[in-house]
Amino acid sequence: ALAEALAQEWGAQGEFIDPARMPLTRLVNSAIDGVADRREAVVDDLAAYAGTDLVVYRAGDPARLVAAQAAAWDPVLDWAHESLGARFMLSEGVMHVAQPQESLAAIRRAVEAVESPTALAGLHSMTTLTGSVLIALAVLHGRLTPQEGWAAAHVDETFQAEVWGRDEEAQARLAGRRTEFEAAARVAALSA
Repeated sequence: ALAEALAQEWGAQGEFIDPARMPLTRLVNSAIDGVADRREAVVDDLAAYAGTDLVVYRAGDPARLVAAQAAAWDPVLDWAHESLGARFMLSEGVMHVAQPQESLAAIRRAVEAVESPTALAGLHSMTTLTGSVLIALAVLHGRLTPQEGWAAAHVDETFQAEVWGRDEEAQARLAGRRTEFEAAARVAALSA
């Protein structure tokens, strides 16, 4: 299925090959060149995100943002606890909070269970694009759709845009990152 998706991506190229329009190919190339031979380093990098995952750092106010974060992130934390055996401590603001070692170990096991280099590359890309290995794992395991995962990872940005208005340049950058995220989710799903 992944090979067919890559063939479609190549088939959609015009007279000139435009790598910017080939996110699946770029990610698979990264998996071959940078993940397959460095699996342990990639696992280490992903597992490290669990110690400072986006979803555990919460706003104290305004109430609307607090509610939006809880609505988007609490289901991810519940899933991680129920499915992976990982319970996380929440923090208000940006002060570091140490997570339980058994939770960090559970996330590491979940990452190590991803055997395919292309799925691991997809997981890594989703994690770095969102700042959350928990959201990325939820997408990988089908707990969240890629669209839900992206929305959950960007609760703060969505709130800020509602309050202050949208910045077209920032929205364009965000759209490019979203395309990369969705491609990573697709590669991971097709590789599983």
